[in-house]
Amino acid sequence: MRDTLPSLGALRAFALVAETGSLTAAAARLNITQPAVSRRLRELEAELGVALVRRGANALRLTEAGARYAAAIEEGFARIRSATEALEAQQAGPLRVRAYTTWALRWLIPRLSRFSARHAGLQVEVVTSTAAVDFARDPVDAAIRTAPGEAPPAPGATRLQAVLVAPFAAPAAGGRRRSLAGLTLLGSRVRPADWATWFAAQGEAAPAVSPLVFESTTLAIQAAVEGLGAVICSPAFVTAELRRRQLVQLAPRAVPTGDHYWLLLPPTAPRPQALAFQSWLLEEIAAEREPAGRQRRSSIG
Repeated sequence: MRDTLPSLGALRAFALVAETGSLTAAAARLNITQPAVSRRLRELEAELGVALVRRGANALRLTEAGARYAAAIEEGFARIRSATEALEAQQAGPLRVRAYTTWALRWLIPRLSRFSARHAGLQVEVVTSTAAVDFARDPVDAAIRTAPGEAPPAPGATRLQAVLVAPFAAPAAGGRRRSLAGLTLLGSRVRPADWATWFAAQGEAAPAVSPLVFESTTLAIQAAVEGLGAVICSPAFVTAELRRRQLVQLAPRAVPTGDHYWLLLPPTAPRPQALAFQSWLLEEIAAEREPAGRQRRSSIG
């Protein structure tokens, strides 16, 4: 059995001759000369050992074998065209990033203009979810997950930054005292253990009363702004509220939780846009590690 295919150029020339019924028309479509098309036909027939066309004085016709072969080849070329168009459409489509709501809203989106400036014309769609990503099923190009620093959520995941947390409260709710005394503890379902981690880092036992838990950290932050209590979260998530004095930090330093943010890409053939996003993320994070005083300093946390 043959384990090689005829020349793609010869097959394409034959397919166009079969479609147009003309060496001249096929040559024009291929942007080559008529003798070159004729030569490719002869080479294909010699390689296959089968006459594919009958040449007359003023015309040429397919043989019976040639007609069957042309139909099969055209079907193959149609599938190649369809696959190519689908691939081009995929490459031209927007970059879809799945992330946690708070990380997307309070860290990624404020920085996306820098990514867009570098990659003009590339649109980024941000979708939010706490569910694990399945690249074979989910129509996304990249995903952000949290997991322990030494236990990536998937093979090949890229570690981004440690998850750091600190308590914050509105000044009117008692935040001016820089104390948690008398404040309701606010947290999120996404990170239910952060208060316990915080108190353990202070060498204290967590209060017996469970924190008031919201669906997302974003909601818990807003609750703190409205004076409902103290929220535990990354300092990077409340930079705007701190600047506007809507919140104050109740401790001098954030503490590590042991988790990191991780970037996940498809295990096979990630889109070039996703690889560009990965490089940009790492650059942004590296810039934020620069000494204090530089223009862009904060922490993903």
